[in-house]
Amino acid sequence: MKLILSFLAAFIFFFQSDLETVRNSYAKANESNANTQNFIDTAEKQSGSDAVTLGYKAAAKIMEAKVSKGNRKSLVKTGATSLESIIKSNPNNAELRLIRLSVQENIPKIVGYRGSLKEDKTFLLNNYSKQNTALKNYIKRFAMQSKTITGAERATLK
Repeated sequence: MKLILSFLAAFIFFFQSDLETVRNSYAKANESNANTQNFIDTAEKQSGSDAVTLGYKAAAKIMEAKVSKGNRKSLVKTGATSLESIIKSNPNNAELRLIRLSVQENIPKIVGYRGSLKEDKTFLLNNYSKQNTALKNYIKRFAMQSKTITGAERATLK
């Protein structure tokens, strides 16, 4: 029994650390083209098929347009369609909403992918207290640099 619990704990820890790696890479992705490419590489290496991992992979596809010389419009469209589909299937997942909010905040306005900013911000603020500690910290870090979340709204995140 102890052996089974040990394997289960190791399995959970393994995937949690992968998630932390992707989160940290994503948080730094907009700082430079090198960081963007690092995030894209990190996301592509993820083997999970859970909604959050797929959400980061969709965000990586969108961000690939920033560093690609190829068809940028196609990359954004593919990534955005994928992200929207994942969120539609998992509408109550706060991390997916955070990913979409951050993508829409940082994508050029001319692209036109900005329709869920208010909805996602409201969702995150209303559901913040229901999240685990790691996700709360991640949301707080995002909120501190967010263009959409106001100072008064940041103060409510404890």
